[in-house]
Amino acid sequence: MPTAFFLNGPNANMYGLDAKGVYGTESFPAIRQRCLRAAARAGLALDFRQTNDEGEMVDWIQEARQAADGLLINGASLSYRSIAVLDALLMLECPVLEVHMSNIHRREAFRDKTMLSLAATGSICGLGPLGYELAVGAMAEMIAVGRTR
Repeated sequence: MPTAFFLNGPNANMYGLDAKGVYGTESFPAIRQRCLRAAARAGLALDFRQTNDEGEMVDWIQEARQAADGLLINGASLSYRSIAVLDALLMLECPVLEVHMSNIHRREAFRDKTMLSLAATGSICGLGPLGYELAVGAMAEMIAVGRTR
């Protein structure tokens, strides 16, 4: 069974805790379960992780070089300034999907372009938890057809 990593950056674990916030009311554990169900339907093993640490994110991306057929990433705040995460992603040969809960193009000006998009095969933003689920299905399809970066 093909494997994909779904890596989440700083503060993603806090989703759902601020009902008035931009990220909605669905909790991070609920989003994880949604993604695991989508992966099972698509015949994809999904390794879903979250870190608040840039170095750990880089380590996981490097691990994906050998252990994953595809990588999904919501770098959160690391998306906008982390050259280290970008460099690690650029070393991958598998497809990379960048995912964001909010529509980053309708937020603060600094969010409308991410460093990670320079390494991503594609991106999904603004669809909340549904975007996460759709990204898993898209990744399974990309792996099935042999898509690379």
